[in-house]
This record gives sequence, C-alpha cells and structure tokens, in this order.
Amino acid sequence: MSRFLRDIYSSLEPYTPGEQLNDKKYIKLNTNESPYPPSPMVREVLSGEVIDNLNLYSDPELKEIKDAIAEHFFLERKNVFCGNGSDDVIAFCIMAFCSNGGELCCPDITYSFYPVYCNLFKAKLCEKKLKEDFTVDINDYIGINKNIIIANPNAPTGLVLKKEDIEKIVASNPNNVVIIDEAYVDFCTESCVELVKKYKNLIVTQTFSKSRSLAGLRLGFALADEKIIEDLEKMKFSFNPYNVNTLTVKAGAAAIRDSFYYDECNKKVIETREKTKKQLSAAGFECLDSQSNFIFAKHKSIPAEKLYLELKSRGILIRYFNKPRISDYVRITVGSPEQMQTFVKTAETIIKDVTA
Repeated sequence: MSRFLRDIYSSLEPYTPGEQLNDKKYIKLNTNESPYPPSPMVREVLSGEVIDNLNLYSDPELKEIKDAIAEHFFLERKNVFCGNGSDDVIAFCIMAFCSNGGELCCPDITYSFYPVYCNLFKAKLCEKKLKEDFTVDINDYIGINKNIIIANPNAPTGLVLKKEDIEKIVASNPNNVVIIDEAYVDFCTESCVELVKKYKNLIVTQTFSKSRSLAGLRLGFALADEKIIEDLEKMKFSFNPYNVNTLTVKAGAAAIRDSFYYDECNKKVIETREKTKKQLSAAGFECLDSQSNFIFAKHKSIPAEKLYLELKSRGILIRYFNKPRISDYVRITVGSPEQMQTFVKTAETIIKDVTA
C-alpha cells in the first residue's frame, strides 16, 4: 500500500475472483462460466464492418442492446440499464441508493461482492442469517424499511426463493429499493422480471456471463421502473458514459435474440447438473438442491479444502470458500458432460485414497 491511498480505503478488502490459471491446461469448474460457446448469431455479427468502426466511440445511450433486452422481456427501453457485467450494474445500484450511510440488507451467505461494494461506497451492511438449511427466511425482510439485495438463485448455495415470497418482500418495503440479482435465473424455474411492471421499488439484474455464454465480453443489465433507470443513468454518465463497448453491444443484441440456442444449452446444463448431483450423492457427497449452473456440496470423509487442493493438483479447478458456516463445502461449476464425468471419477479416486 502506498502512502497516498486515502485512509478511508486502507481497510478495503477487495473481491477475490475465481482462479484464472494458465500454467497448464485445467478443467475449469470454478467460475460458473458456460461450457458452451456463444450463439452462431454472435459470431456472425462480429464481422468486418463492426471491426472497421472500432475507431469510433460506442453509443453511450446503448440503444441497440437496450431495445433488444426490452423486446425480450416485453418492456420498454426506458426500463433497461446496461453495464460492464452485472457487477457493474449492482455497483451503480449500491452507489445510487445506499452509499454514504444508507443501509443494505442481504443474507450472511451470498455473493461476496455485496459487502465489498458496501465497504467501498460506505453503505451500512445489514446481514440476515440464513436458516440452518441455507434457505432465506423471508420474515427477516418483511417490512424492515431498508434497502435489500438478494441473489436468486443464491450464491454459492444455488437455492431459490419462490416468486411469491419475493413479491411479499418487495410489497412490504415500498419506500426502499429491493434488488433481485438473477445472474443464474435461467437455470431454474421462474424470473421476477414481470413484477417490475407492478412495483416501482424493484430492480432485477441479470448477466450475459452465465446462461448467454458471453463472460469474456462483460455485459449485464437492470430492469426497473423508468425513474430508477433515470437515477442509474445519472450515476453512469457521472462516472463513465462508455461503460459498454461496441463489440459487446453487437454480440449481446445477437445473443438475446437467439433464445432457442441458449434455451437448448441451458437445458443441457440442467440435465448435467442433475445427473452429477446423483453421482456425487452416490459417492457420499451431501449436495444442496442447487437450481443454478453449479453444485454446492460437502463430503463426510474429506475436508473441503483438501478436496479442492487435490483436484487442483490433478488439473481440475473448483471453488473453496474459507468462511464461517460454509468451509466444509465446495462449489462446482457444471461443465460439459465429459468434464463432469472426469471430475466425478477423479473425486471418487481422491476419496478412495483418503479413506483407504
């Protein structure tokens, strides 16, 4: 740390992303990326004309991608805000509605970027303890008159809140924003997007990094009442008007218009997830009922950190969190069927060696 850093940031603990190693070839099951490539339509639009125009700035109003998203969700452009990944979008939300002493409530076990942003923007973090089975107790959020963010499905558990329960939370806190982070929603049953038309305090965020196979281009968005979108746009244009580049705009618009391709990819991920959960259970793992593109599991015979390290030494990356209540668990991204078969067989070998 240099002597020039402001004191208010000296205690900042930054977010730690999943490992991106290149010292050898790994099976990457640690960052919840899609095992399938982007739609052929994405490849088609990233052609000569788009490349030739990269000498020009991107459209700061992002009309093309906003219109494509709005059409997909039966909303209007004025209901869409776009950012450099959903992390960027959530950062603007916390900056706009919670910074400098405002409060934000979330589960104690959830996406670890939320407390980082609260620390960065000087928002008061209010953590609500998950139940022993890692589910959200909606009574912790009913009528609390505080800003709320809930990942649904939650990370890293993959567990889901029903839409009717989320509506109860939103309806009971009309004077505060409720942010529902739907980064993984396409791997479960239902989204809360349609509630945006009903509640002016609801913000639903999604990403193109998971179910739409564009993690490398960074694109996320928020759907909300037009007044909330105006607030977010004010924050963006006060910070970085060009936060989404031209290539991302073109690729994102093509991707969201190819629903058939991505629906098929997501079905494959779900099938692989359910098959892998059964295989892991048969091998002695305890798996939560994840409705995402990852599995959260623990084994009675091997510590989670040891399993993570043993797999890493064999060229397979998974995620281990050395945190209270979840240090016995690992998070396993659902890869291709071939990758998951290799993972299961390798894990079985490690467990056999440990318990021999």
